[in-house]
Amino acid sequence: WCYKRECVPFGTRPEGVDGAWGSWSSWGECSRTCGGGVSSSVRHCDSPRPTIGGKYCLGERKRYRSCNTDDCPPGSQDFRELQCAEFDSVPFRGKYYTWKTYRGGELGLLGLSSSAASGQGGRNAETPSKDVCDTEGTAGSLPVAHCCCSSSQHVGCDRVLGSDSKEDKCRVCGGDGSSCETIEGVFNHSLPEGGYEEVIQIPKGSVHIDIRELNLSVNYLALRGDSGEYFINGKLSIDPPRRFDIAGTTFHYRRSPEEPESLEALGPTNITLFVMVLVRTEPQGIRYKFNAPVGRDGSSLYSWHYTPWTKCSVLCAGGSQIQSVVCRKLSDGSTVPNHFCSADTKVPERQRSCNTEPCPPAWAIGNWSECSRSCNEGVRTRSVFCKRKISASEEKTLDDASCSQPRPKMLEPCNNQTCPPEWVALDWSECTPSCGPGFRHRIVLCKSGDHSVTLPTSQCHEATKPPTSMRCNLRRCPPPRWVTGEWGECSAQCGLGQQRRSVQCLAHTGQPSMECVEALQPPGMQQCETKCESGPTDNPEECKDVNKVAYCPLVLKFKFCSRTYFRQMCCKTCQGH
Repeated sequence: WCYKRECVPFGTRPEGVDGAWGSWSSWGECSRTCGGGVSSSVRHCDSPRPTIGGKYCLGERKRYRSCNTDDCPPGSQDFRELQCAEFDSVPFRGKYYTWKTYRGGELGLLGLSSSAASGQGGRNAETPSKDVCDTEGTAGSLPVAHCCCSSSQHVGCDRVLGSDSKEDKCRVCGGDGSSCETIEGVFNHSLPEGGYEEVIQIPKGSVHIDIRELNLSVNYLALRGDSGEYFINGKLSIDPPRRFDIAGTTFHYRRSPEEPESLEALGPTNITLFVMVLVRTEPQGIRYKFNAPVGRDGSSLYSWHYTPWTKCSVLCAGGSQIQSVVCRKLSDGSTVPNHFCSADTKVPERQRSCNTEPCPPAWAIGNWSECSRSCNEGVRTRSVFCKRKISASEEKTLDDASCSQPRPKMLEPCNNQTCPPEWVALDWSECTPSCGPGFRHRIVLCKSGDHSVTLPTSQCHEATKPPTSMRCNLRRCPPPRWVTGEWGECSAQCGLGQQRRSVQCLAHTGQPSMECVEALQPPGMQQCETKCESGPTDNPEECKDVNKVAYCPLVLKFKFCSRTYFRQMCCKTCQGH
């Protein structure tokens, strides 16, 4: 039968293929331009896709990371305020309200600022219709009330029944709010994990303190005094949520699985406090707000603060970030010259690693080489490799298929302009002679720029003409040697005689030479013997001296005739002796 357009034996079914994750995509656009947003990256189960009942990939298909964690510019609308404003056009109990973020402690909906719509479409201030009862007096700036007989009677801050006196934002009864200033902001700096980090300094005499995390996290708020002792969540020990009597006021510490952690106090405080955070993971943002007295000691007006982490030096494979230290004015968070802060309390600059994940595969392209020709279209080359950077010191070379296609060019033409006439030299001849000093020769022509036409030599510069001959010496010539000829006939027709040959000193060229070693000269004459057919006879007609021998008289004189050889050579002379 057929399976996927192929014929297979009947009843056969190929085995299933389990899926595998492909590469992560690039990080997407950040959800916010400032104040901390989220970016995401996805991957798909397509390398390969699961087929024929194969298993789908296990693990996360989408991942997230924080981005744009720097503070928003001054004057920007808070993100939570934007969320609340979306409900301005939604009727609540038949009326429209201007909704603002709730920053109180235990007031429920009454902590929201609202305005009811008038009949003409305008909005006028409206007091919530529900009576407010708070027997513990922790309602902040809202009036304190006594509850009895199902009704409430208002009491002013001067404790006179029916009085309209109210505390101002500085907790001064009947005051105008000029004795303090509001300090608020969001701390969302990136911090190293595993220790305490300072969020904000709360000066002595501060009121209406509200510290809270913007989102749920595994970090913990902590509170310590100016002498270093911790009052809440100190010594890496986590306290349960409850009330703490600290610095002359009561702090409400709240922490639940459903709501972000918070610290609230009515104040005033009788010592300087420091809000800290015990870092377990990247902070999601901590909002602080309090009113500090304006007549306090000048040294407490300024403090050292860490700036936001710089951008990572690289996008992947391990870079670094720097967190500098600046002096800031507490009232508005503005940066001031360092001499306003105490040098004794300055904290050191921080550095940390970032973007440690390996880079995606990419083409590593080298520089172009010089052009092979200065004219008439040469070529230039460069190296192109598919590489993946794992860390600052490690890099892997991959197959070309791992990088995006097409592959960048490795070769391209260059200098395609026509060349002027030039000298073209042909190949060198063999060295002559074959040994010892000699010469090579070649032909040099004047050619057109493309070498297609031979031109008169006058069209090429004589000064640039290559040489047409050059000295050479392939090897040393062999030395002169003795050359001998064939031996001649023996001088004696019978018995002993002599034979001669030619001996010459010749150079390697065959020419006579006088440079042969005399001691090595071969002999030119040697003794020889011819076999006699019959012995010597005393017959005078047959006995005679050898013509070539001129020393027979000497043989006779020195009485050598008794010897067989001399008797044969000088037969006639020795006859009768």
